[in-house]
Amino acid sequence: MAASSNSSLSGSSVSSDAEEYQPPIWKSYLYQLQQEAPRPKRIICPQEVENKPKYYGREFHGIISREQADEILAGIEGAYILRESQRQPGCYTLALRFGNQTLNYRLFYDGKHFVGEKRFESIHDLVTDGLITLYIETKASEYIAKMTKNPIYEHIGYATQLREKVSRRLSRTKTESRKASVTSEENAPVEKITSLVRRAALTQNDNHFNYEKAHNFKVYTFRGPHWCEYCANFMWGLIAQGVRCSDCGLNVHKQCSKYVPNDCQPDLKRIKRVYCCDLTTLVKAHNTQRPMVVDICIREIEARGLKSEGLYRVSGFTEHIEDVKMAFDRDGDKADISASLYPDINIIAGALKLYFRDLPIPVITYETYSKFIEAAKISNPDERLEAVHEVLMLLPAAHYETLRYLMIHLKKVTLNEKENFMNSENLGIVFGPTLMRPPEDSTLTTLNDMRYQKLIVQILIENEDVLF
Repeated sequence: MAASSNSSLSGSSVSSDAEEYQPPIWKSYLYQLQQEAPRPKRIICPQEVENKPKYYGREFHGIISREQADEILAGIEGAYILRESQRQPGCYTLALRFGNQTLNYRLFYDGKHFVGEKRFESIHDLVTDGLITLYIETKASEYIAKMTKNPIYEHIGYATQLREKVSRRLSRTKTESRKASVTSEENAPVEKITSLVRRAALTQNDNHFNYEKAHNFKVYTFRGPHWCEYCANFMWGLIAQGVRCSDCGLNVHKQCSKYVPNDCQPDLKRIKRVYCCDLTTLVKAHNTQRPMVVDICIREIEARGLKSEGLYRVSGFTEHIEDVKMAFDRDGDKADISASLYPDINIIAGALKLYFRDLPIPVITYETYSKFIEAAKISNPDERLEAVHEVLMLLPAAHYETLRYLMIHLKKVTLNEKENFMNSENLGIVFGPTLMRPPEDSTLTTLNDMRYQKLIVQILIENEDVLF
């Protein structure tokens, strides 16, 4: 089914590419259908019903049959009543007139009303949303099925905007450098009209490191008319019309979210904290190669703590480590962790270890965990090293870069072993369970794998110049 008309949003322009840039064209067909959808008509029960649930109103007609409900609603499009089942007392049904027939839905209440996934404050809202959905899916099923074809995201979205201008990409192959790079493209001001255009500008300027990151979509209720930033079609319904990426703000249909590339560019305003935040999300939001916590802590430790006895093994005061954590969460890269505030370097070392422990996905990811453990079990040293290298190539780019940087640092720690008494084996004991955790939360698995965790970190430290 073809769209009956299109409407465009007043545009903006990229100064250096005014001729190329065109504002998104929002497709209004589904919006028009929503406007045409039947309106709900509550049919009030003429007499008071005894034992009526307190959360239902006068649209509740008590125990009546389907046939009786059909008679009450006959000929009134959008009309609805609530009834109690004759066959199953205590079970309630929404009877709704649509398309010249009476539709019956099992109705539930848990503080909100629902017949499916969506939950509503009132029966009226539930019926309104249901009628919109029924009408649009009846009138435009073929159109909806083809909605994701030729999306505007391919032309306007930051995934492909001015693609030829991106001069360098992060390599994901074992034969090329694994170090992230940024393009030298000059900044071009963009007037924001939607989050889509903001992201288009981000790619054109390409200030962000080219780490791949999936969007963090969550069901979202939009207030007022909203259009999908992937397919440009209206997001119909009263509530939960689509999904929004919590990290970058991309708004799309739920079905369109399956087709959006893993090119999320997190907005720093949406990142509420530093600790416990996904590693790739944090580095992209701060436009850094690695989490700034890692850089700042390691810089401080290398400046005044490499010769500290028991570095990383000796614990700092827990409350002071928590203070450092709160400083990073509050102040970001402006956090003060200097010697004047924290003279004990073990506090900074403890804060760094805590950052790694708090990651929702460990530096050595759940997907690669078992492969690393299997590599550690290989008895031949050369084959084991090759196997470890193979698994390293499977890490997400930001995780790889963070691990690489940390291993370079830990190698420096071992070079001061005479003073700090920390060799690669000792550091493996400390950092093994900190950097890698089994996917299943099993104490037995953790205990069985501890020696292999230690060995993996030990191998990474001793061979950092070969492996990375």
